[in-house]
Amino acid sequence: MTRKTDYTNSSQQRILKVVLAMFGHEINGLAPGQLAKLASITPGEATRDLDNLMQAGWVELLPQGNAYRITPMVGQKAMAILHTLSRAAQQVADTQNRYTRNT
Repeated sequence: MTRKTDYTNSSQQRILKVVLAMFGHEINGLAPGQLAKLASITPGEATRDLDNLMQAGWVELLPQGNAYRITPMVGQKAMAILHTLSRAAQQVADTQNRYTRNT
């Protein structure tokens, strides 16, 4: 399929890159400077993106106040996906059993 219009937005692409860089740092979090290095962005961009992600409920400031991490909401949403996939797998297995059962 050929795309006719490019809707890519550099700020949106950058914030998605920031989110991906934060995975795996749920315990100690990342300081904005660390995140900037991991995501190949400037410290100012990291700070702005972290603020936007906090407003959206995607990241939180650690109690020590020097690093940020992904919020539990993100993990909860991931678990909802796994639950949906598990239910779908069960439906497929049930259907397969109906068609392969000897009567």
